[in-house]
Amino acid sequence: MKFVEEVVVEEFLPTVRSMLAADLRERGFTQREVAEALGISQSAVSKYAHGEVATSDAISADGRVRDLVERVGAGLATGDMSRVQALVEIEVLIRQLEDGDLLAERHREAMPDLREHGGDFDVHDPESTVRTTEEVRSSVRRGLRILRNTSGFAALVPNVGSNLVECLPEAADVEDVAAVPGRIFDVRGTATVPSDPEFGVSEHVASVLLSARTAGAPVRGALNLRYAPDLIEGLRAAGYPTVEFTVETDGSGDKTGDDPATRPGVVEAVRAATPDAPFVLYQTGGFGIEPITYVLGADAPVVARIVRDYCRE
Repeated sequence: MKFVEEVVVEEFLPTVRSMLAADLRERGFTQREVAEALGISQSAVSKYAHGEVATSDAISADGRVRDLVERVGAGLATGDMSRVQALVEIEVLIRQLEDGDLLAERHREAMPDLREHGGDFDVHDPESTVRTTEEVRSSVRRGLRILRNTSGFAALVPNVGSNLVECLPEAADVEDVAAVPGRIFDVRGTATVPSDPEFGVSEHVASVLLSARTAGAPVRGALNLRYAPDLIEGLRAAGYPTVEFTVETDGSGDKTGDDPATRPGVVEAVRAATPDAPFVLYQTGGFGIEPITYVLGADAPVVARIVRDYCRE
């Protein structure tokens, strides 16, 4: 794990200082005067002059960096720019280059995992998309950890497999829902999670969650389980509202509706029941459709704890 600040310290600052030291020497500064202007030791200036400090060609070739060095060097040489102003000018460029620009690209080269989030984000922004998506994936991981440690969960996995999902706060479609690629299956009595949570990999459980949200339910997490009357009764007895919905089919077992993120039966049932969250949805099957139970709650860990508590009863 490498922070963008490390890129600044290890690449940007040595490069800019080296360029400024060379610029000031060309303007007639002595080694001591260069050291005073830059706030570094004379030995450091000597190392810059003799190429003993590693610098970045990508940064030194950037026109904005070159313009900054020229402007700051001229200002310090004439006295028109104070050291404080020079510092501010450099800090401003650093912030600019960190925001989806040169330093952000250097950071992505050092941290390839950041590339999946694209270039339009700021790692310093507490409201950034990358922070929000990673928080959701982390939440799903916590929920999965609870399920893995829950004795009896594997027996609740339906034939189609289970999936634990959580959506972004303003989710609009399945691409905004994190889930387990390939689903969770019961392998010889053990719930097996094949890989790390990703976005856009669950249409089935994600569509139920999104439809419940469309109906006004304040939920962001969901998990599907096998259907059984005793399961529904047990969850109801534990205090969770239970809502039955019907699966609309076209006669071949496929749900109707053009939007894969919308399940009309879920929307209608939740709107009619207006259940408090967390709550339980279930359908008792149809032509070619396995009956399924869904537990919905504020997030993935909340849903996982509901199942854990049920299994302990």
